Amino acid sequence: MDAVTVLYYAIVCGVLSLAVARLARAWLRLTVGIAVGVLAASALPPLRALLGL
Repeated sequence: MDAVTVLYYAIVCGVLSLAVARLARAWLRLTVGIAVGVLAASALPPLRALLGL
């Protein structure tokens, strides 16, 4: 994995950890985690192309 990918997912996971702390139910945390993972994975290729990386 290259540095851009690691940094990108580190930022996404960091923001997710801040948001998930407020959610009490395990199923809701899991759902949010899955949704953010899918969104992050689908957003990375266009972001890389936009930045020219």
